[in-house]
Amino acid sequence: MGTEIVEVLITGGKATAGPPLGPAIGPLGINVMKVVKEINEKTKAYEGMNVPVKIIVNTDDKTFKIEVGIPPTSALIKKELNLEKGSSEPKHNIVGNLTMEQAVKIAKMKMDSMLSYTLKNATKEVIGTCVSLGVTVDGKDPKEVIKLIEKGEYDEYFKE
Repeated sequence: MGTEIVEVLITGGKATAGPPLGPAIGPLGINVMKVVKEINEKTKAYEGMNVPVKIIVNTDDKTFKIEVGIPPTSALIKKELNLEKGSSEPKHNIVGNLTMEQAVKIAKMKMDSMLSYTLKNATKEVIGTCVSLGVTVDGKDPKEVIKLIEKGEYDEYFKE
């Protein structure tokens, strides 16, 4: 069984037969529109975000399987706060405030693709991303919130 794997970055729910998808999978002899339809179906929850997608094609019988990755943490934070983009001056210009509930929710979504073994550490990774975006957490500087997490002040959020 011959297998080809094509990895592309797609805007959630908006895959088309054009580049980057069409030229990548067209030569493999599978139905491009079928692939596009399935990708759009599987990525519609991430509308407007760039989503990593893997198309695994069996070149013998022309069947395919689609695996959808999870968008970058920064994209999930921006979607959660309805932001177009992060701050151009993160230390001086705050563009939004993430609640601890939202940070934990994003950490749970990303858990499988993170290096963290615990929800607490995964949440600290999410909050770390807030620093570079110019986003506060519970109205505080993200670095301060990480210190508070380490002291155990937010432990009620991490009961798994």
